[in-house]
Amino acid sequence: MRPTIHHESLTQRLADSGMRATPQREVVYSVLLTKRDHPTADEVFARVKGELPTISLATVYNCLETLVQCDLVRAVNFERGPTRYCPNLAPHAHFHDVQTGRTHDVELPPGLLDQVKSVLPAGFDANSVEIIFRGKAATPTS
Repeated sequence: MRPTIHHESLTQRLADSGMRATPQREVVYSVLLTKRDHPTADEVFARVKGELPTISLATVYNCLETLVQCDLVRAVNFERGPTRYCPNLAPHAHFHDVQTGRTHDVELPPGLLDQVKSVLPAGFDANSVEIIFRGKAATPTS
């Protein structure tokens, strides 16, 4: 079941970018919003197949790319691993558990990103900052 509350924002954001909402884009976006576990394209494909059995992996990749281009989701990369997708657009960091492969959102204290940007050399301005923690859980989580 798709969250309809986000349908309007998806449709509007796509329209603002000169694109339209398709059933495939809607289902892919819904999958990302429903389980916010930073899935890979292959994981999104597996989840979408239940609702759209004829969808191809290429279509899922195209949908994800469109959602990234329209600033509806963020692409998150960890070294040589597959790209993961995050629908949380609020400023935050990520913790990548190297033992489990799971990725978790990390809320940042207000003003931290401004502090980080303040250390840039004179004449430089960053329009985005990515903070990624890598490690393992200190104690097992369920």
